[in-house]
Amino acid sequence: MIPEVSIVLPSYRAASIARRSLEQLKGRLPQLFDRWEVIVVDDGAGDFKRHQWQDDPSVQLIELPKNMGKGAAVTRGMMTARGSVRIFTDVDLPYGIETMALMAEYITDRGFHVVIGDRTLPGSSYSSEMKIGRRLASAVFSAFVGRVVTGGFFDTQCGIKAFRGDVADALFPLVRVNRFACDVELVYLSLKHRLDIKRVPVRLQNNTPSSVQLWRDCPRGILDVCRIKFHQVRGDYLSPVLDSIVAKDVEQLAQKDRMLSP
Repeated sequence: MIPEVSIVLPSYRAASIARRSLEQLKGRLPQLFDRWEVIVVDDGAGDFKRHQWQDDPSVQLIELPKNMGKGAAVTRGMMTARGSVRIFTDVDLPYGIETMALMAEYITDRGFHVVIGDRTLPGSSYSSEMKIGRRLASAVFSAFVGRVVTGGFFDTQCGIKAFRGDVADALFPLVRVNRFACDVELVYLSLKHRLDIKRVPVRLQNNTPSSVQLWRDCPRGILDVCRIKFHQVRGDYLSPVLDSIVAKDVEQLAQKDRMLSP
């Protein structure tokens, strides 16, 4: 049977953290969903002991042959996932499990295509936990992204996002960015194809040191954003399937409105 929700955890040199997160998920997900799966993607670190991950059919470990970046790991996991709702988040579950349940509800019960965590919304708690250098770099990068790619849509980089299953099937084959700017690319693609997006506040619960290195990853991120513009101009992001999904959903809503009209 198709899982109600798939949770994808990209991991790099974080096998012990992934194991702790898995235990938390296995303890809580059965209380929230009848059918679920967790997919852990090792981004080439090779620090997992495979036999420890074969005790539960609801858990799958994917090991990439080399380090390719967060975007590549997330894409592989999301394209392997089978859930009606597919969520990716950082391996340490920084925003907890209840946020995932809320995101799934917005998709299954309220009809959104994509649900995105936004650390700038009222009710969020995040920036005060960050070092000043990281806050400054994040603000500069967000401003650059908003001006160049997403037209002002804020907080593209929050590391938890959820997608309806059929939307994920059509969206993730379009992804071209292998590293951390994949979050930007996903928001851009969602906006480009006029997907129905819900932003939700997030509260930081776990603050494991990030593998992001500002001096290395900020320049890479800026280059990746420029690559997104390049792929946009070249027409690499066209998707008749996504456009058809949106058109079908709009027509269904219009039919409901007509039926409810006096």
